[in-house]
Parts: sequence; C-alpha cells; structure tokens
Amino acid sequence: MEGKFKINGKEINAVFSPDSVLLTLLRENGFTEVKEGCREGECGACLVLLDGRLVNSCQVLAASAAGMEITTVKGIGDIHSPHPVQSAFADTGAVQCGFCTPGMVLAAFYLLKENTEPGDNEIKQALDGNLCRCTGYVKVIEAVRLAAKRMRETG
Repeated sequence: MEGKFKINGKEINAVFSPDSVLLTLLRENGFTEVKEGCREGECGACLVLLDGRLVNSCQVLAASAAGMEITTVKGIGDIHSPHPVQSAFADTGAVQCGFCTPGMVLAAFYLLKENTEPGDNEIKQALDGNLCRCTGYVKVIEAVRLAAKRMRETG
C-alpha cells in the first residue's frame, strides 16, 4: 500500500503493508522519537497526536492514518525552540533514560492544551497509561505543574 502522511507539518509518501501499524510506519520513516514499547497500547511509549487526538500509534493501522495530521514530540518543539512542556521536563529532572519521555511529554501537552490549571489528580489521570521504570513519576508531575505555570505566565 501507499499513502500520503502529514507528519510534524511535512508531507511524506510512504509505502507500507496492509497490516502495518502507524508506529511501524513512523519508525521506518525516521521518526524514531516514537518509541516501541509493549505494542499493546498499554505503555504510552508510542503516543502521537492524530488530528489533535492523543493515540497509541501501535494500535492504529497505518492506512487509517493516511491524510491525517500526525504530530510526534518533535512536532511540538525542538532543541532550539522547545515547547514549555519539554523545557519543564528537562528543568525538573523528569527525564531519566528518555524512553517514556516522548509519550509523557505529549500526554502533558495534550492535557495542558485543554486545562491550564490541572490539579495533581488531573495530571495523574492524564499520565495514566504512560509507564516509567525510572522516575517514580514525582519529577514528571512536578514537570507538568511547572509547564502549566509557565504556560499561564506567557499566555
């Protein structure tokens, strides 16, 4: 199969098998920031935004995402111009091994898009489904709080 995909604002043409999932398509086309974890939709390592909606890319058939807007963690900011969520994760030490970080950052970004003043329970709920073996989540929650504060201050 072949399809057009808009990933992080750029259109690409990709060839893929009919049973290929979006995670595989992304990684095979150089978007290695999308991590392969459980392949069961349980760990959050492969989270992306699909037309603005947070999804586990391992659970989406690639063909169904053709023509849709796909945003990875690199699509919200980069090392030269990081999004406040990305900066907050770095500043609070919420980044350990980095494997779960892209999914955590996108989950936080998605939450803060709708709720600029989340409480701890709302943060925990937004991060539910993102597994981390390094941080214990304390620093991650601090990062989301800091990002929310910074986003409120800058508008």
